[in-house]
Amino acid sequence: MSTSSRPRRALFIPFALITSAALLLTACGSGTDAGSDTQAAGSSQKIPTTDVVSSLRTDAAAAKLLPAGTDSLSLAVSVGGTPPGTSYLEDGKTLAGQDVDFAAAVAKVLGIGLKREAASFEAILPALDSGKYDVGVGNFGVTDERRKTIDFVTYINDGQGFATRKDSKLDKVTDLAQLCGLNVATGAGTTFEATLEENKHVCSDAGEKAYKVQTYSEQGAIWSSLQQGRSDIVMSTINGLRYAVAQQEGLKFLNEFHRLDVGFAFKKGTKLAPAFQAAVNKLIADGTYDRILKKWGTTGSAIEKSEISPPELKD
Repeated sequence: MSTSSRPRRALFIPFALITSAALLLTACGSGTDAGSDTQAAGSSQKIPTTDVVSSLRTDAAAAKLLPAGTDSLSLAVSVGGTPPGTSYLEDGKTLAGQDVDFAAAVAKVLGIGLKREAASFEAILPALDSGKYDVGVGNFGVTDERRKTIDFVTYINDGQGFATRKDSKLDKVTDLAQLCGLNVATGAGTTFEATLEENKHVCSDAGEKAYKVQTYSEQGAIWSSLQQGRSDIVMSTINGLRYAVAQQEGLKFLNEFHRLDVGFAFKKGTKLAPAFQAAVNKLIADGTYDRILKKWGTTGSAIEKSEISPPELKD
């Protein structure tokens, strides 16, 4: 599909500090009672738990695309903190988030089980390459660099953006040269860190002092650094920034900066991709896809159809 036919819609950045990093193995499942909310562990934030998955049935055409003998897969899940990213519910064990719902829905369509394991964002892609996991989710943006070792099956479109304190004079960021001399907070091992590091030269090219990239493994630390003045601006996912700003006083969302497709991640050369692509397209066709996006408030991330490892969006 051409880039003109792939909508460039709204990635994730939660802000609550998640203290639990326990291993979790569970069967593919759904949420709780429709329309209810519950509290995230270690957070005062409510997260939606509407059940949008359990009624799904196996689609024979999609399931037929699975490699012979596939009945269960190991899924690595990046735990981020608060919606729409993945977090633990108040029981400290149950994972909930947009990525979890999409993975559970695809597993239902394919008629397979999932063994979910919580993992750090920066550890998942290398672990896929080594064969530790079959598939990973964590709002992974599709980049040309990642496509060298990872295959993707897209399910949403998100992107990079910026947020800061309301008292900041910063406005819309259209050029990274606007960040010269500032402290920029972002997540470790993310496309944001890579983008910032690769473009530091824009400041020296302009005869300005380089910006400083401050990376954090826990999202709560990113927002603390901003609120306490140790950082001047945050770069992260569009959906996550909008959510965080809505939940915290004294912050403002600046703008979208760059769009990226987001997908399920697999080891390069996987034979699972066609089945996952067919399952996502089935979810789009039967309306489940829209229900998942509405649950997490991310309808701006919708795509028209799933693709396998499309080229990185360059706008």
